[in-house]
Amino acid sequence: MRRRSPDFWSGLALAALGGYIVVQARGWDYLTDDGPGPGFFPLWYGVGILACSLYLVLFGKDSPSDWRGAGRALATWAVLATSIALLKWVGFALSFAALTFFIVAVMYRRPPVVAALVALGVVAGFYAVFPLALGVALP
Repeated sequence: MRRRSPDFWSGLALAALGGYIVVQARGWDYLTDDGPGPGFFPLWYGVGILACSLYLVLFGKDSPSDWRGAGRALATWAVLATSIALLKWVGFALSFAALTFFIVAVMYRRPPVVAALVALGVVAGFYAVFPLALGVALP
């Protein structure tokens, strides 16, 4: 039965997200005198999400056997959302390092030392590119 498929439910969740993005983006200017406005990219991003979600709902696998994979994807999404929520309080470096650590240690099942080194390396790379090379402060 299709309703038991993780692809079906993921498609519905993505459709809700895509619809929300499109509705919010319509409140912003699509085009300005200078070119694309702040609503241009989010609108098309939302439309893309809607198209991909429609594909999942209509043509996704019928097999209900991959709930473990869906759970891992949802866990990653939850940690990403948490790191975004914490960004304002703990800063970009710490929240992004925690997200990277989680992905490497939990999702890829690497030793904590390896995950910590990867997290430090990625944050150092962002720092080298944005504040040092481009002069753009990280939040």
